[in-house]
Amino acid sequence: MKSPLRLLAAAVLISTGLSAEAARTYVIGMIAKSQGNPFFEASRVGANDAARDLGKKYGVNIRIDWRTPNQEDSQRQAEIIEQLLLNGADGIIISCSDANKLIDSINKAERYGVPVVTFSGDAPRSKRMVAVGIDDFECGRQTFLELAKQLNGKGVVAAIDGNPNAQNLQQRERGFRAAAKDYPGIRLLDVFYHKETPQDAVARIEQVMQAHPELTGWGLLGGWPLFTDNALKWTPGTIKCVCVDALPQQLDYVRSGHVPLLLSQDVYGYGYKSVEHIINKAHLRKKPAKEIDNFPLTPVTPENVEAFGKNWEKWLPK
Repeated sequence: MKSPLRLLAAAVLISTGLSAEAARTYVIGMIAKSQGNPFFEASRVGANDAARDLGKKYGVNIRIDWRTPNQEDSQRQAEIIEQLLLNGADGIIISCSDANKLIDSINKAERYGVPVVTFSGDAPRSKRMVAVGIDDFECGRQTFLELAKQLNGKGVVAAIDGNPNAQNLQQRERGFRAAAKDYPGIRLLDVFYHKETPQDAVARIEQVMQAHPELTGWGLLGGWPLFTDNALKWTPGTIKCVCVDALPQQLDYVRSGHVPLLLSQDVYGYGYKSVEHIINKAHLRKKPAKEIDNFPLTPVTPENVEAFGKNWEKWLPK
């Protein structure tokens, strides 16, 4: 039964020539892994732009409720989902820090009829509506293959990865290791995990380099170490390196010659497309065609780094 206040509001809308649908407001909770990371800030900009564009297109109001922990904390993410459900959110977008700890909360949202979209951190065993991101196994595989090209099929390599509980990063490791099996001339030392902070990533690389001076190549399965200045201590070209992501600070390492190839995710597009999926379901009652919505990786090299860098003027406006 509609409340008297809602009936009165509907009557006012009709009397003024506006439809109830035109005044509809959709609130979408957005939960990234951590604050201050330009990866997630760009996704947030994409989500806000989608809210503006789709709001105009459908004659509705769409508000993005940004609810991201200061640091990676899957328990806090689960609590935020509960809060969003209590507050009547119409949809939830989340990048899962630890999928296993978020399954129950995501499934609860589904039971409440609230669609959940994951991005760059899926919970595949949950009842989320759709996962937006990349094929992480293929990403890890491509990282190794590009590194092998730089090394001409010979050398000693290692990889840096982030949160060991994040399923997308686990898949990147598997892809990297799988590709390594086809290159007998390259010895894979190991894939090293760390807390997803630039400082921890840099410290991990320095620790490994000191213990293994024979290393000739690095695969960075995420861009964490390159979020700081002077992170790579070797002379450009002496250690080969391929890195996932192409955030603003990472581009400087291409310019300096330390990292000849970045594999960029469409971080802005993740936010934009996630909102599209929520509105398609909540407003148009239309489900995604597939449960997986993968984006391609974009190579960033010395030849196109300046052109690519202009994207960040839109993705992270000052």
